[in-house]
Amino acid sequence: MAVTENDLRTCVCSLVDYACTAGMIDTADRIWAYNTVLDTIGAEGPSPAEGWALADAAHDDDFDLDAALALLAEVAAAQGRVEDTSTGHDRAAMRVMGALMPRPSAIAAAWAEHEAAGGPKAATDWFYRLCCDAGYVRRSAIARNIAWTTPTRWGDLEITINLSKPEKDPRDIAAAGAAKNTGEKYPACQLCIENEGYSGRGAASPSGDHPARQNLRIVPIELGGERWGFQYSPYAYFNEHCIAMSAHHRPMHIDRASLTCLLDFVDTLPHYFIGSNADLPIVGGSILSHDHFQGGAHEFPMMHAEVASSFTMPGFEDIEGAVLTWPLSVLRLRGADRARLLDACVHVIDTWRSWSDESVGIVAHTPDGVAHNTVTPVIRRVDGAGNVGGDRYEAYLALRCNITSDENPLGVFHPHAEYHHIKKENIGLIEVMGLAILPARLKDELAAVGAHLSAAAEAGSSAIDVLAALEADPACSSHATWASGVYARRAQEIASGDVDTILREEVGAVFGHVLEDAGVCKWDEAGRAAQQRFIDAL
Repeated sequence: MAVTENDLRTCVCSLVDYACTAGMIDTADRIWAYNTVLDTIGAEGPSPAEGWALADAAHDDDFDLDAALALLAEVAAAQGRVEDTSTGHDRAAMRVMGALMPRPSAIAAAWAEHEAAGGPKAATDWFYRLCCDAGYVRRSAIARNIAWTTPTRWGDLEITINLSKPEKDPRDIAAAGAAKNTGEKYPACQLCIENEGYSGRGAASPSGDHPARQNLRIVPIELGGERWGFQYSPYAYFNEHCIAMSAHHRPMHIDRASLTCLLDFVDTLPHYFIGSNADLPIVGGSILSHDHFQGGAHEFPMMHAEVASSFTMPGFEDIEGAVLTWPLSVLRLRGADRARLLDACVHVIDTWRSWSDESVGIVAHTPDGVAHNTVTPVIRRVDGAGNVGGDRYEAYLALRCNITSDENPLGVFHPHAEYHHIKKENIGLIEVMGLAILPARLKDELAAVGAHLSAAAEAGSSAIDVLAALEADPACSSHATWASGVYARRAQEIASGDVDTILREEVGAVFGHVLEDAGVCKWDEAGRAAQQRFIDAL
């Protein structure tokens, strides 16, 4: 459907007014901004509404940023500025917003002003709102995620089915298949600070596709005596999900230097937690090639875990040690002295890296010299009651081991095959803390499973019949064994209740088992004994 001149005029005027009221541009910039938007999408007109240029910017509570950008992207594609694909439209939309955003130097100056006037939280409040208003943090996309909590023996686990990241456009997939990726990889990855303002590229590019980042702004911060960047995640998995990334494209590493950076971060932004993915494959995150951390304002289930036992390490009597009642093997250290806490964390990590206990499958090094032990660290500041932002330091060290076996080729301490229908991917930082990030495919698959179970319950079918029906349906065949087991246990509830609620409870239970798989010291007699042997070694 062609965009009319009147539609375009109204859209650009409304967008410019929105940028004014959101604090991205000044009222005096409105005519310039109107013309800049037209130029960005390849349009030579129309003129703005009569009298608009001289009027005050109008605030419209009903303004739909996504709809406005979609219309402008459609014009840009029609004018040949971008290819007519989903990624092409996204690059056009981000180009428009990038043109309306303050320059990075202005962002840094405004951050400093807000911090000086109201403290670190005032600075992050302002910056987060700006990133949302500018469309970098995709609020409407994030709102599509499906989320719930499930009570388990480990407390209430948080479950999300991630629908926020857009699916691949078939035209982009075809273009990627035809492209010969021989060009320079710039930026080197999506976490490099060189992404700030980058125009992105389509799947047909010799360098491969890369998302548009014209509206990305990065606040410079100093961690460990080096330049780092602070930004928010465009597809936030939790409240104020932020990323701190090194200015250098270098591999992830967990050591004294990285822990120092984590402590510097919470000293800079004491109202946020910060953590790092582990630095080894299988137990690490999805991007191990770039040194980075993730943090934010969320309190995760792990942070509310009960203490199973307390311990004190010789030479660190001022540091409170605790083993948490948590499916993964997590040690929590607390102390008021930052330097002492840092030394204690390094002691635990160094000891763990060389620790083997083959009775429970923990192997620090294989004969070829490859290291398999590391940790997933999380740090925050708390007060005496455990509230965020106090003057005491709290470090969570999740012990990880990425050893594999013939029985578990993807990892001994990785989700086992029986749960891959729900979760097969790595258990990274966010999931270690009790928040599941599950694949989008589950939305439709679980709906198909629910339809089968409801129909079977109504018909009084047997669990064997349900298993056969599920296996025969490609939409849910991968869930057949699990779902028929659910039916066998809960057929009466399914017949009289809400099958969607029941399946959500069961998915949450699976996530609990997935986390148990990732725990190096299980919650059985052998695992508890192994955990105590490691504590004794400290």
